[in-house]
Amino acid sequence: MAKKKTPQQMRESLKRDELKNNPGGTLRDGFDNGAGAAGDMGWKGMALLILVLVIGYIIYQLFFS
Repeated sequence: MAKKKTPQQMRESLKRDELKNNPGGTLRDGFDNGAGAAGDMGWKGMALLILVLVIGYIIYQLFFS
């Protein structure tokens, strides 16, 4: 009778098969995960970033125009 694989062994086997069949897929996943700068900080962080940029622009225009 064949030895049954544990869940961890099955995951490792699937991971090896995926890397063998699609070596560029993991590279693309890494780029896709890091691409969402606005999605990482939430709406409050994005609003704060916009506010800082607007205030910085106003200060720049006051001193350098």
